[in-house]
Amino acid sequence: MARRRNRLLVPEAREEVDKLKARVMKEKGYSTNENEPNNVKFEVAEDLGVPLKKGYNGTLTSKQAGQVGGQIGGSMVKEMINMAMQNLPKK
Repeated sequence: MARRRNRLLVPEAREEVDKLKARVMKEKGYSTNENEPNNVKFEVAEDLGVPLKKGYNGTLTSKQAGQVGGQIGGSMVKEMINMAMQNLPKK
């Protein structure tokens, strides 16, 4: 099976999205490297008891993969919503 990659609608936004991921996960108490923010998934997986490793992870269940991705992506979405709400004009 071909490996799927996350692709942004605007590829030029990758750097800022990575910075957001690093900042949000650092606020949640994870150690993140701004140069390699995707490595935080291994720390999240360890906390959740998910056996995620570098390389092939085809033995993970959908639930396990979703737990890790949901923890990271959900936190990022919450932060983006908060950022958007702060930028709305007050009525």
